[in-house]
Amino acid sequence: MTSTASYRQVADTIRQSIHDGLYPRGSLLPNEDVLATDLGVHRATINKALKILKAEGLLYVHMGVGTYVHKLPPLLRDAAVRHSRAHRERDGVRGAFASELEQLGYTMDNQTTIGPGRPPAAVAQVLGVDPDSDSVIIRARRMYAEDWPIQIVTTYLPCSIADGTPMAERDPGVGGISSRLAELGHAQADIQEDIDVRPPTSEEARFLRMTPDQRVYEVFHIGSTEDDRAVKVNIYVLPTHQWRLRYRYPVDPR
Repeated sequence: MTSTASYRQVADTIRQSIHDGLYPRGSLLPNEDVLATDLGVHRATINKALKILKAEGLLYVHMGVGTYVHKLPPLLRDAAVRHSRAHRERDGVRGAFASELEQLGYTMDNQTTIGPGRPPAAVAQVLGVDPDSDSVIIRARRMYAEDWPIQIVTTYLPCSIADGTPMAERDPGVGGISSRLAELGHAQADIQEDIDVRPPTSEEARFLRMTPDQRVYEVFHIGSTEDDRAVKVNIYVLPTHQWRLRYRYPVDPR
């Protein structure tokens, strides 16, 4: 590579080297001086190139140590598959996310707080509950794969349905919340997801190890029964660089 190569060309080269395995996932990247020598460019060019790759989420900085290649490749969130009973209960797992990670061979962990609370106005309107009282069970989860934080999920369930059931406990059982809803006669027959892309809040960025330049998907998920009653709202916060979203649905041929 010539010394006049643009920083975008250098970013392309380093990105391809990561995809080719020259710099494996989770490895410490050579420092800027070494990269500049290896690629035959100025250190300032390397610095600019690395900023691009950090914004993409391909690299991250461990303060006092150096720059690492992100440990996990992007994960696929396949909405058409993940909401099926077979998927969320496969091998006795506790829901769709646990099933996805098990299939990839990843370990899962989470920090969960559960209890009654007041829902945001938008959630209260969807669920038809009082926004000014503790009308919902809130399950707030900070979730990890391979010890890396990858999503924040907050679930809201009407107290009239969830209070006194496993849905209000830390372990809701095989299949998670959706399976418990079905057992209680509130099987979800329709799923709606509205997706926005936005900067992370300071708290989200801290937990998800993101920079202000990066973005998250905010997925507003509504599960409704066959008689069109909304029984669950999930709000997912997902780093855009960490997730691929897939939706598949039948098309009316007419």
